[in-house]
Amino acid sequence: MSGEPLVARCPAKINLALRVLRRLDDGYHELDTVFQAIDLHDRLELRPGGDLLLECDAPGVPTDGENLVLRAARLLAEHAGLVDPPGAALRLVKQIPAQGGLGGGSSDAAAALRLFALHWDLRLDEAELHSLARRLGADVPFFLVGGTARGSGRGDRIEALPHFGERSLVLGLPPFGVPTGELFSRLADRLTLPGIGVSLPLFSGLKWPPENDFGFMVNDLEAVVFDDWPELGRFRDALLEAGAAKALLSGSGSTVYGIFDSEDRAREASNRLSPSFASWSVVTANTIEQGAEVLTPDR
Repeated sequence: MSGEPLVARCPAKINLALRVLRRLDDGYHELDTVFQAIDLHDRLELRPGGDLLLECDAPGVPTDGENLVLRAARLLAEHAGLVDPPGAALRLVKQIPAQGGLGGGSSDAAAALRLFALHWDLRLDEAELHSLARRLGADVPFFLVGGTARGSGRGDRIEALPHFGERSLVLGLPPFGVPTGELFSRLADRLTLPGIGVSLPLFSGLKWPPENDFGFMVNDLEAVVFDDWPELGRFRDALLEAGAAKALLSGSGSTVYGIFDSEDRAREASNRLSPSFASWSVVTANTIEQGAEVLTPDR
């Protein structure tokens, strides 16, 4: 390979629906969820040569072996039987907040799998990549698919769905995260598990509901999260008052998002809400069909 850097875009995700079905014997929970990729994204750059090193522009993000990007690289090398693989200098530019329910670290890991597979000239099929992705984290396989997809099991068994369509969003990113592990550890005492998955007739009809018909959207974690972090519930209510067709917690939080019927109305709502939530980052975004992808030079 030449010395030119390889670049990957690592999109965030929201959860259009999230049901928590039961606690599994391994301590995880069985989930039934619908993921949707959005255009808020991190950027991962790989420059061939030297030692395997990672730098990141976001304070607090680890750049040692605990980072999912480096873990993905090590796992891929082990799978491919590479004893002393060519190194690389990695640079991660973060826009997706940590502990926000947007899957930033998982998306970075999926991008790393694709970048290093190209860097090391590995001929891996998608099934092999998905198997590796599941070992890195429950959300990682989704980012190999992108767009709209259903996740079952721990959320790591992915079924691609027809694209949800181009939707305009407002994201509320508070100045704090929700620790997923801590939340799930006390979930059983706080949540009545439904015992049923996402009931979506549109799965068989292969079409999504018309504009402003989002009754299928539910997140079982909202009752627990909003009780402990009431400011998130207040932002959800503010989104609805500002004209959102639907507002929902993404994953386990802390991001709360609203769906609007146009980019103009999304921008108006963002401008309206920002002064009332001054310590938050209130931004607009759009749904997209792509997952983590290596960019061509002109992109």
